[in-house]
Amino acid sequence: MVAAGTCRVARPGVTGTVGEHASQQIVIQAPPQACFDVAAEFERYPEWAADVKEVVVAERDAEGRPALVRFRTAAFGRSTAYTLRYDYGDAPARLSWVEVEGDITTKLDGAYEFAPVDGGSATEVTYRLEADLKIPIPTFVKRRAAVMITHTALRELKARVEAASNG
Repeated sequence: MVAAGTCRVARPGVTGTVGEHASQQIVIQAPPQACFDVAAEFERYPEWAADVKEVVVAERDAEGRPALVRFRTAAFGRSTAYTLRYDYGDAPARLSWVEVEGDITTKLDGAYEFAPVDGGSATEVTYRLEADLKIPIPTFVKRRAAVMITHTALRELKARVEAASNG
């Protein structure tokens, strides 16, 4: 079950833009490593993440893991593209990213956090996201979009991980 999401408006930064912060949790019936493995297998996202249309790994780190990844997704009724840089410093407990470039976003930074529950047979996954757009839209619309992104991402991750664990 997805916990109720929390969303707060960030304080205006140096540029005066206001980003949206969203954080939601879900429990997945699989060990943390299985959850991390699916979350870090970006090339397979189009198979299970409905809004992800294309993924290109542009750069890999010294261990061969995707470090710079380009995405094309459906958002706001149109196709959008963005590039994220991934950080594996706290793997497999955390997978974080920062946006390097986006066509309609100025910020799309976030993290998956994987905490064992039930003796490690299940995982509480937290998805944190900070997003801001180049296009001016009302704050309540941005807030809803940020919450919807985290909710959908967790629901789809859960379905993919549990299907792989049971199959």
